[in-house]
Amino acid sequence: MTKEIYHPLSNRYENGMEYRRCGKSGVVLPKISLGFWHNFGGVDSYENCEAIARHAFDHGVCHFDLANNYGPPYGSAEETFGHMMDKCFRSLRNELFISSKAGYDMWPGPYGNWGSRKYLISSLDQSLMRMHLDYVDLFYSHRFDPQTPIEETLQALVDIVRSGKALYAGISNWPADESRKAFAYLAERDVPCLIYQGKYNIIDRFHAEPGGVLEACAGNGVGFIAFSPLCQGILTDRYLHDIPADSRAGHGRLSRSELLTEESLAKVRRLNEMALRRGQTLAEMALTWVHSDPRVTSLIVGASSVRQLETNLKAVSAAALSPEELAEIAEIMK
Repeated sequence: MTKEIYHPLSNRYENGMEYRRCGKSGVVLPKISLGFWHNFGGVDSYENCEAIARHAFDHGVCHFDLANNYGPPYGSAEETFGHMMDKCFRSLRNELFISSKAGYDMWPGPYGNWGSRKYLISSLDQSLMRMHLDYVDLFYSHRFDPQTPIEETLQALVDIVRSGKALYAGISNWPADESRKAFAYLAERDVPCLIYQGKYNIIDRFHAEPGGVLEACAGNGVGFIAFSPLCQGILTDRYLHDIPADSRAGHGRLSRSELLTEESLAKVRRLNEMALRRGQTLAEMALTWVHSDPRVTSLIVGASSVRQLETNLKAVSAAALSPEELAEIAEIMK
């Protein structure tokens, strides 16, 4: 680990970041948040992880998004953050908005997955220990559990907030109809859902459909934070010509390999040409597109290097897409 003392930039909140209010809450989030899903696990360089997080914070990114099973191995991203907390961010805790989640596979046996009260509360206790925190700002049910009564999952979130282990509750990857039920249940118990986290990008636009999650969030005063805004790197210049050996696809870690067909990549190339006309990279335009929906509070980016994060942060100050450009993107993606 690096040994120098971290002194954040004094102008970190005047360094280009913009903030949006999260639904009808008192919380504002940076338009770009830092995700620990990839590149922050036990297999990654701690020095690089710390450099990325420090650069993010120096540029107004005060929201770090984690989950119990981020790594690899499971839990190691939270352990990495715990080291950062002790080394860099302890005195800055009140400036940080930290989220974690539980809902996917974490440990063997019947109590290490899905949405039971036992799993959610036990998992959060472990997450707090790994992250060296007394509480998280936001705790999510990471996915809807069709086998557990919805009331059990949601009451666990209510009780977690009331216990002080989390300040706010959220849901992620829940279907639209069940999300509406969740919003109503939580609001009735004075623990309103702060935010919904879902996949949203130029390729994955299903949340914006009529009757979808974005409509449900807006109608219930709930924020929305987008993950995978670059569709695991497909909406960047990495796959315009071939599959790089050092990419996720090259390592066999791309879960959307069906999008690497010639037909799909031809659309991506057209998007890239449009981005170049705007004076942007494809990645920058893809992030700008997500921001074009006022119902989106923030988007989560992953970064494997400070340089990559710098590129993503340029989208904050980019010129908005015009109605004509939004229509052109929609036409390309038909």
